[in-house]
Amino acid sequence: MKFSNIFVMAITFMLASTTVTFAQSTKEKVQIADTTKTLTTKVKGITCSTDLKMISANVEKLKGVSTCKAGKTGPTTTFEIVYNPALITEKEIHSAIQNTGSCENPDERPYKIKQ
Repeated sequence: MKFSNIFVMAITFMLASTTVTFAQSTKEKVQIADTTKTLTTKVKGITCSTDLKMISANVEKLKGVSTCKAGKTGPTTTFEIVYNPALITEKEIHSAIQNTGSCENPDERPYKIKQ
């Protein structure tokens, strides 16, 4: 009888501590989500889908950037960038876009932010 009581108490303790752990994790995720911003930027000079991939990859490498999603290729392409303003500024993101080399000629810097 004592063994079953100890077993039930041990299971109850494990479940209670697991619930507390999950609650803390969820709370931390909410705090992280509250510190992000979304930046919508229009970029000129993109000629192909490889350009989109290169720009997105360069921006996502930046510390503080969560995602960089590109719209359709055209005269002006829109990028939606989710970032943490405590770690990176809009100016730094724009600089990374404009400093990305062209897929045809890596020494060229054809991409410009449309104001």
